[in-house]
Amino acid sequence: MESPTKDILIRDIAKYGGETVTIKGWVYNRRNSGKKLAFLQLRDGSGTIQGVAHVNEMPEEEFQSAAAVTTESSAIVIGVVKEDKRAPSGFELTVTGFELVGEGSNDYPIQPKEHGVDFLLDRRHLWFRTERQRAILRLRDRTIFYLRDFFNKDGFTCIDSPIITGSACEGTSTLFELDYFGRPAYLSQSGQLYVEPACMALGSVYCFGPTFRAEKSFTRRHLTEFWMLEPEVAWQTQDGNIDLQSRMIKSVVGRILENDAELIEQIHARQGEDSGEETAEEVISRLEKARDEKFIRLTYDEALKELERLGEPLTWGDDFGAPHETKLTEEYGVPVFVERWPAKIKAFYMQPDPDDDTYVQCDDLIASGGYGEVIGGSIRIHDSELLLKRIDEHKLDRRAFQWYLDIREYGTVPHGGFGLGLERLVQWLGGVHHIRETIPFPRTIKRLEP
Repeated sequence: MESPTKDILIRDIAKYGGETVTIKGWVYNRRNSGKKLAFLQLRDGSGTIQGVAHVNEMPEEEFQSAAAVTTESSAIVIGVVKEDKRAPSGFELTVTGFELVGEGSNDYPIQPKEHGVDFLLDRRHLWFRTERQRAILRLRDRTIFYLRDFFNKDGFTCIDSPIITGSACEGTSTLFELDYFGRPAYLSQSGQLYVEPACMALGSVYCFGPTFRAEKSFTRRHLTEFWMLEPEVAWQTQDGNIDLQSRMIKSVVGRILENDAELIEQIHARQGEDSGEETAEEVISRLEKARDEKFIRLTYDEALKELERLGEPLTWGDDFGAPHETKLTEEYGVPVFVERWPAKIKAFYMQPDPDDDTYVQCDDLIASGGYGEVIGGSIRIHDSELLLKRIDEHKLDRRAFQWYLDIREYGTVPHGGFGLGLERLVQWLGGVHHIRETIPFPRTIKRLEP
């Protein structure tokens, strides 16, 4: 192999037209034309490019290695960057040197054909390498960055909450219990209880990390381990809480549309007509509407009247299911806030509505397009006696919440916040049918590996 030249990333290829460069990556496909020409599809994590290898333009031994290379072999490839308007990147590589580093296999498990979902999930560590999965994971990464950047610019402080806790936050029926040196403990259902005291110190805070729910759900919207972003704001009001949620979502959507629309196109590039997913154009159109138009606000009672009119009636006091959420967003075409829910079906810590304490000051944000609830928020009870009463009503252990009650005893103020499910948001942003594709290694009721 000839002497190494400048190592570059494929994403920067346009800077090096006419130059000889070195690319270190993987051969995800190869096609030969006769005995003297091979077309190599190369990727390096930053992008993809075609390399054209000809026996007369490189050492014959290296050409033979390139012409026989197997799927997903890693290699160091040297070549001249040439402009080619037919290529997706506008460039291709005339290969002048090829060094095989890690040999792939002729029976590489994931081929360019239809595979069953369980087959792919069993090989999630390899499924990453396909174009769609790479695009979804990049979209997840960009979404995390835009969320953190929004809160940073809004003056929030990030507070890391513990994963192992001694108390329930969202009810005891979905707790993962573990033995903590001889005493019971639980995997966190939410960081909310921990950012509440933090907002009394810092005003506006958020936590962002993994949470766990032992919920026996098999839907396309549920995971047992997922990531939640949870802001908490001192002196917050119901209107202020909803405004913060709306501004956050519109900010992220706007930046995705401005900077990352090609990821949505990559996610949907190879889908068939019967995939059950939106097209890239449909996803982008839906996001543009969410960016540009005001979100709908309905009370729980108003939403029930709308659902009855739309043919999806619901008994007062029942929670929404997927058909109800889908119907509402189909009607309006933008995300819908449903607020002022019945107290009996919501968490113990929610502040009663000042006009009727059978309701609480809370909201769910339902994403447009049938993707379900992405945010749940509320104003928190700041009166210690009322909070203690609710803890007892929910049959929770007072001792486990003593520290949580303390913040109501020393300079309490009204406060509120919300929880955003990252995977649900990525699912909506990318138009991804099933949530299991939006997290690197999904954990569901039946899946613990890989």
